[in-house]
Amino acid sequence: MSDQTDAPNWTFKERDIAILRELTQDPQLSSRELTSILEEKYDIEVSHVTVSESIREMRNEGVFREAIIPNEEYYTFSLFEFKFNPENFEEGWRDAMEYIRNDPHTLFYFLSDGEYQWKTVMMFSNLQDESRWIHEFYKEHGDVVDNIRNSVVHNVLKFRTDPEIFEGLNDEYPE
Repeated sequence: MSDQTDAPNWTFKERDIAILRELTQDPQLSSRELTSILEEKYDIEVSHVTVSESIREMRNEGVFREAIIPNEEYYTFSLFEFKFNPENFEEGWRDAMEYIRNDPHTLFYFLSDGEYQWKTVMMFSNLQDESRWIHEFYKEHGDVVDNIRNSVVHNVLKFRTDPEIFEGLNDEYPE
């Protein structure tokens, strides 16, 4: 995941949305295969070069992100939630944030509202590694947080983006 924080500057064409929908179903599709699908399924005629350029430009602009996510059988996935200690937050928040964000165990890191404002999904080889990570984090940055709530993720029942999610993009970001 990139550290990009700006929203992409992108105007969606019907072709772009169709490409995103198809790549969601099969990320390994070649530009030639996508060209055929666009013509057959969406009645969009473009060259495979145009499809390839569109994918590259959307990727470069940050329209979508790519990540390699291991199968959950290889790792223990955990949700961590961090509650702040307001007394020490101002002086240590940045170091703590960068520690979490840059840690190789961190898959997904985000800010939210509520009492526990930092949240991250992390991956560990086993529960002992997770426990060790929590211990080390408290040693390094314990003065910044009041509590860490952690939950092990069991039985992942769905992990994918459905192509239907892109249906409203043309309304939200018209050509």
